Amino acid sequence: MATSNDIKNGSVLNLDGNLWSVIEFQHVKPGKGGAFVRTKLKNVLTGKVVDKTFNAGAKVEFETVDRRDMQYLYFDGTSYIFMDPSSFDQIPVSEAVMGDATDFLLENESAVIGSHNGNPIFLELPGSVVLEVTYTEPGLQGDRSSGGTKPATLETGREIQVPLFLEAGTKVKVNTSTGEYQSRVND
Repeated sequence: MATSNDIKNGSVLNLDGNLWSVIEFQHVKPGKGGAFVRTKLKNVLTGKVVDKTFNAGAKVEFETVDRRDMQYLYFDGTSYIFMDPSSFDQIPVSEAVMGDATDFLLENESAVIGSHNGNPIFLELPGSVVLEVTYTEPGLQGDRSSGGTKPATLETGREIQVPLFLEAGTKVKVNTSTGEYQSRVND
């Protein structure tokens, strides 16, 4: 069994029967007392994020998670179907595992699927994606330099805030972790 000294970003731990992914960790050696490991953990099933501290050398149980690049094919009404581009194997991913990823994923786009014992448990999107604005109100003349924003609907149905000068049909880069507009993309 491994110890808390082996914890790294991306490791998956089994704590009380739940799987937790390590988002960040820090080994701390205070002037007095024993060393410890401060971590920020994310529950791979629910997405809940918690802070947890382990004593240095404490026994922890690591889980093996298979991470593979997969291509999103389609939604069949109950599951999202992904394909492994190397073997052409198709796997269904439930809506619960997908979470907010459906707001940023288009057909034929790639994502990383993490599986444990053959079951998909989480999905990682790229840091940003390019999506088209399908609807937004026209910007007002003269408001181009004020730095204001307005709501815009993307081709996936997600609504985000964009600068006033953007119009429908414009492609924009969107941060997948925050859901915020990053920049306009020119074709």
